[in-house]
Amino acid sequence: MRIAMLLGGVAFMAAGALPAKTPDRARIAATVAQRHDATVKALQDWIALPTIAAEKRNVSQGAEYMRKLALDAGFQQAKIIPTDGVPGVFATLDAGAKTTVGIYFMYDVKQFDPAEWSSPPLEGRLVDRPGEGQVMVGRGASNQKGPEMAFLAAVKAFQASGRKLPVNLVLVAEGEEEVASTNFAQVVANPEVRAALSKTVGVFIPESGQSKDGSANIVLGAKGAVEFQMVVGGETSDKYPKADLHSSNYARIENPAWRLVKALNTLVADDGHTPAIDGWFEHVRPLTPRQKQLIAEGAARNPEAQVKQQLGVGRWINNEPYVTSLERFVSQPTVNIQGLVSGYTGPQGKTVLPSRAEAKLEFRLVPDQTKEEAVAKLKAHLAKRGFDDVRVTISGGYGPNESDENSVLVRAQKRFFDDAKIPYSISPRSAGSWPGVIFTAAPLSLPASRFGTGRGGGAHAPNEWFLIKSADPKVNGLDEASLAFVDFLYVIADEANRKR
Repeated sequence: MRIAMLLGGVAFMAAGALPAKTPDRARIAATVAQRHDATVKALQDWIALPTIAAEKRNVSQGAEYMRKLALDAGFQQAKIIPTDGVPGVFATLDAGAKTTVGIYFMYDVKQFDPAEWSSPPLEGRLVDRPGEGQVMVGRGASNQKGPEMAFLAAVKAFQASGRKLPVNLVLVAEGEEEVASTNFAQVVANPEVRAALSKTVGVFIPESGQSKDGSANIVLGAKGAVEFQMVVGGETSDKYPKADLHSSNYARIENPAWRLVKALNTLVADDGHTPAIDGWFEHVRPLTPRQKQLIAEGAARNPEAQVKQQLGVGRWINNEPYVTSLERFVSQPTVNIQGLVSGYTGPQGKTVLPSRAEAKLEFRLVPDQTKEEAVAKLKAHLAKRGFDDVRVTISGGYGPNESDENSVLVRAQKRFFDDAKIPYSISPRSAGSWPGVIFTAAPLSLPASRFGTGRGGGAHAPNEWFLIKSADPKVNGLDEASLAFVDFLYVIADEANRKR
């Protein structure tokens, strides 16, 4: 996912948040504290087993480990769901409650290069982070194993303290989120899984969504994502060499790198960023006045200078005003080049005519675009311009998702923050992506959201980290994040009952 998300977070009053709605909260809190060391060790053990779909690494082991984690947390049944790629996991916990909630997990992580890390990426080392507190450093610590372990710790605390959960749980987990959820739809299409999810009031993904100042943000949706590759070379046409040649041959043999550059150049306008694929904006829904209002309110809570500093930039596209840039961030579908590879890339030069050129790209989609529409328009666009020698391979993807502000999950988040007297803003959409559309689209048509306190950073980057013990009382560490999930489940149950 993970997921590059523009989110805030929530402060947590450990001694008394939502006491009227969480029976025996002190007992549950004591259980969470008693299990702290065990929870930290469990997170370290999980980080030590990375499932990396792009490398086909620990595919079966990761699924089995996820299944065992669910059973250990108290789910009565958990099973592996095969797909055409990496398997998923499906688990249920029947607490005898009136309300059932869906939970989405990803158990895979991004690739990593140990040489770029300050500590071994699979160790889960505990270190002090200036201004934050004690953090765990490891691949997947924040995206997404840390917040998911905090949720599992909350479920365990119910069991260990002798309390029944206020809701039943349906868990679905995938091992391909980091390659755009290539086969996750197959997991949800399983008749048993779909039947269980259809009984839920919605699905949410646990996350570490807290900002450094303790503010909160509710996100009503996310852009879709499609990952693909474009390849030109001897494997796509006989006008290119099968192997690299001396560069003198460029006088009589086509260079696949130039051909790929020409094809790529047609995908965006002369400004270098506006998509130019034929019909691309045909089904792009403009922002509503309410969405623009939410964006402006969010801008007021997140100073422009601070955001620019975090991103390491000095200006926005076209030198646009801050709010305009945020509207673009939320509403603009994009065609992004992730990387280009061709020929020689070592020191100095090498007189070579490359035999192959490849670009890795992604689309980010907004309502009412779909993955199928975007892919079809790309292929038609290239075919119209005669690029029949450019091979397009779709590696994964899904459309955008959005949920109504009045849905049970969103109302529960608002109430959680209001009851705890936490200031928060609402964002109409995250520019980052997760496969929530698989839940929000037919046939399930459920609300899907993200919720979690705690703090983390460095997703997809070296030295990814998750906060274990906070130096600031406004910011949640691991135990407080677990207790926030306890409280949130009670609020969901109450809101669902009110809806009835």
